[in-house]
Amino acid sequence: MTFVPEDFDPPLRFEGSGYHLEPLGPEHNERDHAAWMSSIDHIRSTPGLEDWDWPSPMSLEENLGDLERHADDFIKRVGFTYSILDGEQVIGCLYIYPVRAEPEQTSVRSWVTAERAALDAVVWREVSDWLAEEWPFERVRYAPRG
Repeated sequence: MTFVPEDFDPPLRFEGSGYHLEPLGPEHNERDHAAWMSSIDHIRSTPGLEDWDWPSPMSLEENLGDLERHADDFIKRVGFTYSILDGEQVIGCLYIYPVRAEPEQTSVRSWVTAERAALDAVVWREVSDWLAEEWPFERVRYAPRG
Protein backbone atom coordinates (compact mmCIF):
# COMPACT_ATOMS: atom_id res chain seq x y z
CA MET A 1 0.00 0.00 0.00
CA THR A 2 1.35 3.43 -0.92
CA PHE A 3 1.01 6.62 1.00
CA VAL A 4 -0.19 8.69 -1.96
CA PRO A 5 -2.52 7.85 -4.88
CA GLU A 6 -0.93 5.94 -7.77
CA ASP A 7 -1.63 8.83 -10.16
CA PHE A 8 0.20 11.38 -7.99
CA ASP A 9 3.77 12.23 -8.95
CA PRO A 10 5.70 13.36 -5.86
CA PRO A 11 7.56 16.57 -6.71
CA LEU A 12 11.30 16.19 -7.24
CA ARG A 13 12.02 19.85 -6.49
CA PHE A 14 10.53 22.79 -4.66
CA GLU A 15 11.95 26.31 -4.81
CA GLY A 16 11.57 28.27 -1.60
CA SER A 17 12.79 31.66 -0.45
CA GLY A 18 16.54 31.18 -0.01
CA TYR A 19 16.45 27.37 -0.23
CA HIS A 20 15.22 24.48 -2.35
CA LEU A 21 14.10 20.93 -1.68
CA GLU A 22 15.19 17.78 -3.45
CA PRO A 23 14.69 14.14 -2.46
CA LEU A 24 17.18 13.04 0.20
CA GLY A 25 19.53 10.35 -1.01
CA PRO A 26 22.96 8.81 -0.54
CA GLU A 27 24.54 11.60 -2.61
CA HIS A 28 23.81 13.97 0.31
CA ASN A 29 25.51 11.80 2.95
CA GLU A 30 28.56 13.86 3.89
CA ARG A 31 26.75 17.20 3.67
CA ASP A 32 23.69 15.89 5.55
CA HIS A 33 25.82 14.33 8.28
CA ALA A 34 27.79 17.55 8.75
CA ALA A 35 24.60 19.62 8.87
CA TRP A 36 22.78 17.73 11.59
CA MET A 37 25.89 16.84 13.60
CA SER A 38 26.61 20.58 13.90
CA SER A 39 23.11 21.29 15.23
CA ILE A 40 21.98 18.41 17.47
CA ASP A 41 20.71 20.55 20.36
CA HIS A 42 19.04 23.00 17.98
CA ILE A 43 17.26 20.22 16.08
CA ARG A 44 16.05 18.60 19.31
CA SER A 45 14.42 21.91 20.28
CA THR A 46 12.66 22.38 16.93
CA PRO A 47 8.84 22.29 17.13
CA GLY A 48 7.61 18.79 16.29
CA LEU A 49 10.97 17.14 16.96
CA GLU A 50 11.15 17.46 20.74
CA ASP A 51 9.87 13.89 21.19
CA TRP A 52 12.23 12.27 18.69
CA ASP A 53 15.17 10.20 19.88
CA TRP A 54 17.13 11.53 16.90
CA PRO A 55 19.56 13.10 16.36
CA SER A 56 22.16 11.15 18.23
CA PRO A 57 25.74 11.02 17.04
CA MET A 58 26.38 8.32 14.45
CA SER A 59 29.06 7.49 11.96
CA LEU A 60 29.03 8.58 8.35
CA GLU A 61 28.39 4.93 7.41
CA GLU A 62 25.38 4.70 9.73
CA ASN A 63 24.03 7.95 8.29
CA LEU A 64 24.38 6.52 4.79
CA GLY A 65 22.17 3.60 5.80
CA ASP A 66 19.57 6.04 7.08
CA LEU A 67 19.66 8.04 3.84
CA GLU A 68 19.32 4.86 1.78
CA ARG A 69 16.23 3.91 3.83
CA HIS A 70 14.65 7.33 3.22
CA ALA A 71 15.44 7.12 -0.51
CA ASP A 72 13.86 3.66 -0.65
CA ASP A 73 10.74 4.99 1.13
CA PHE A 74 10.49 7.71 -1.55
CA ILE A 75 10.75 5.14 -4.37
CA LYS A 76 8.15 2.91 -2.69
CA ARG A 77 5.93 5.98 -2.06
CA VAL A 78 5.52 5.17 1.64
CA GLY A 79 7.18 8.38 2.86
CA PHE A 80 8.98 11.36 1.41
CA THR A 81 12.13 12.92 2.81
CA TYR A 82 13.73 15.98 1.25
CA SER A 83 17.04 17.70 1.79
CA ILE A 84 16.72 21.41 2.37
CA LEU A 85 19.54 23.00 0.44
CA ASP A 86 21.05 26.40 -0.19
CA GLY A 87 22.87 25.81 -3.45
CA GLU A 88 24.72 22.55 -2.77
CA GLN A 89 24.92 23.04 1.01
CA VAL A 90 22.55 20.89 3.07
CA ILE A 91 20.92 23.16 5.65
CA GLY A 92 18.07 20.95 6.83
CA CYS A 93 15.62 18.18 6.15
CA LEU A 94 11.87 17.70 5.61
CA TYR A 95 10.00 14.46 6.44
CA ILE A 96 6.53 13.64 5.10
CA TYR A 97 5.12 10.37 6.44
CA PRO A 98 1.75 8.91 7.41
CA VAL A 99 0.90 8.93 11.11
CA ARG A 100 1.20 5.27 12.12
CA ALA A 101 -1.80 5.24 14.44
CA GLU A 102 -3.88 7.35 12.02
CA PRO A 103 -2.85 6.63 8.41
CA GLU A 104 -5.38 9.14 7.06
CA GLN A 105 -3.31 11.85 8.72
CA THR A 106 0.07 13.07 7.47
CA SER A 107 2.98 13.92 9.75
CA VAL A 108 5.34 16.61 8.52
CA ARG A 109 8.50 17.56 10.36
CA SER A 110 11.41 19.73 9.36
CA TRP A 111 14.61 21.14 10.76
CA VAL A 112 17.27 23.56 9.70
CA THR A 113 20.76 23.97 11.09
CA ALA A 114 21.38 26.27 14.03
CA GLU A 115 23.32 28.53 11.67
CA ARG A 116 20.16 28.94 9.54
CA ALA A 117 17.62 29.03 12.41
CA ALA A 118 15.91 32.15 11.04
CA LEU A 119 14.86 30.14 7.98
CA ASP A 120 12.82 27.66 10.05
CA ALA A 121 9.59 29.70 10.06
CA VAL A 122 9.98 30.49 6.35
CA VAL A 123 10.33 26.79 5.52
CA TRP A 124 7.32 25.96 7.71
CA ARG A 125 5.10 28.58 6.06
CA GLU A 126 6.12 27.85 2.47
CA VAL A 127 6.08 24.06 2.86
CA SER A 128 2.65 24.26 4.54
CA ASP A 129 1.31 26.17 1.53
CA TRP A 130 3.02 23.77 -0.91
CA LEU A 131 1.52 20.74 0.81
CA ALA A 132 -1.97 22.30 0.73
CA GLU A 133 -1.69 23.28 -2.94
CA GLU A 134 0.30 20.46 -4.54
CA TRP A 135 -0.09 17.31 -2.41
CA PRO A 136 -3.13 15.04 -2.01
CA PHE A 137 -3.31 15.20 1.79
CA GLU A 138 -6.49 16.08 3.65
CA ARG A 139 -5.10 16.21 7.19
CA VAL A 140 -1.57 17.41 7.90
CA ARG A 141 0.09 17.57 11.30
CA TYR A 142 3.04 20.02 11.10
CA ALA A 143 4.01 21.80 14.33
CA PRO A 144 3.51 25.55 13.90
CA ARG A 145 6.34 28.01 14.29
CA GLY A 146 6.13 31.12 16.46
